[in-house]
Order: sequence, then C-alpha cells, then structure tokens
Amino acid sequence: MLRQSNNSLGGTNNENLGQGTSLILRMNVENVLSGMGVSADVEHTDVSTASGTAADYIITSNELAQSLQGHAAQIVIVNNYFDTNEIKQKLEEVL
Repeated sequence: MLRQSNNSLGGTNNENLGQGTSLILRMNVENVLSGMGVSADVEHTDVSTASGTAADYIITSNELAQSLQGHAAQIVIVNNYFDTNEIKQKLEEVL
C-alpha cells in the first residue's frame, strides 16, 4: 500500500503465485515515485489481505482487480509489473 501524506497504495498478487511479483511491483512503484519526487509508504500483499486493508490506491493486474471490486481504494491496473514506464504513466494519471 502507498501512503502519500496519509494516502496509501498497495500492490497485490494472487496468493497462489506467492508474493514475489507483488514485491517486484512494490520496488518498482517505490523507484518510480521517488523519481517523481513523491514521498510514499508502499506495501505489498496478496489479494485476500488487500481486500480487507484500508488504502487510497491499489496497484494490481486486470485479472486481480476484479477480486477487489467494491474496495474503497482507487484501483490502478498495471499490465507489466517490470515496466517502470507503464507504472509511471499509470501513477501520473491518478496522483
């Protein structure tokens, strides 16, 4: 989850895949935000945990976003967790 001045954003992953990809997403989100000059706390978690966690933004894949319907957080869909240009573009659209 990302916290920017008390805001939060998280990267999610399907618990069946482990937390490796959400950790990669978290690290890339942190790097992108740092480059944008945005100070934030970023957490990574599985979908089950994310669905019950307060956040302002959740960054995830299109497939996993469906599991988060109804969450109060704004869902940010990223297709390639390794593509920092895509991550930056998606973050610029919502921040």
